[in-house]
Amino acid sequence: MAPGALAQVLRGIQNLKDDNLLVGYDTSDDACVYKISDELALVQTVDFFPPMVDDPYLFGQIAAANALSDVYAMGGRPTHAMNLLCFPDCLDLEIAGQILAGGADKVREAGCTIAGGHSISDKEPKYGLCVSGFVDPRKMLTNSAVQPGDVLIITKPIGTGILSTAAKPGFLSDEEMQMMIDTMRQLNRYAGEAAENMDVHACTDITGFGLAGHLCEMAEGSKTTIVLDSQKVPILPGVLNWAQMGMIPAGAYRNRSYFGGNRVQVADSVSVALSDAMFDPQTSGGLLFSLSPDQAEALMERLAQAGVNAAIIGHAEVFDGTSVHIV
Repeated sequence: MAPGALAQVLRGIQNLKDDNLLVGYDTSDDACVYKISDELALVQTVDFFPPMVDDPYLFGQIAAANALSDVYAMGGRPTHAMNLLCFPDCLDLEIAGQILAGGADKVREAGCTIAGGHSISDKEPKYGLCVSGFVDPRKMLTNSAVQPGDVLIITKPIGTGILSTAAKPGFLSDEEMQMMIDTMRQLNRYAGEAAENMDVHACTDITGFGLAGHLCEMAEGSKTTIVLDSQKVPILPGVLNWAQMGMIPAGAYRNRSYFGGNRVQVADSVSVALSDAMFDPQTSGGLLFSLSPDQAEALMERLAQAGVNAAIIGHAEVFDGTSVHIV
């Protein structure tokens, strides 16, 4: 759902207060965290969607990587997951098996196990996971603890929404398609593990609200202003060319409408195509870390050693009335 529509739906819904619920949906975080003891908390998330690629096995991998990502964004480690499968009666059951096999392979790569699931008949295939994991509540990460002076590190290039839009009519080159697929099915496990035992202040993963939207949520939750240097943001090959040709997903326009204005301000010097990429909804995007500058280079070294191509893309300042400046 569009962020504005989702906010309208959730507005006014009554919820039971539970002091053990350390993180709920009120801060727009990536997963919920429920305290079990002073040293242990349960992290839970759920995510599923329709295919963005034709290959059912790759679709399963991408959907699973996307769902698992939310646990890593909270500083946790996934331990078990349950399948969510919607499948049309008109398709061969072998396709369903390939979807589940792709998901299972990514779950195993995460050191996680499939514990069950649920399936229904539907007009369009949809797949994802309900993932559970654990974290020490004293070390959990949220999206709302950014501190002025922090720098922002992203662990994957952006642009999968624009490339997926160009892929639907078959416009992408083989190289562009492969780069998009490889990025989306890459687990955030390795980035999350690289950040363990470091003084990371806040974290989120980049998904449907786009880089600008998720930065806005971080800034507003932390009551800071984030300055994003658009020239330093890693972008997948071909994204800006396709953006210039109008291959913009509807979600990017919804993100710009909801987060734009005084919340996210884009400098006049930023091209329209680059600005569109900042609002582009991502599938299985990277992690976004906020930490002090004296820790940033050490984390960048750890990420490089883990095979993660990360980049420092901005910094946080004292709140000046605008949540995010894109320069």
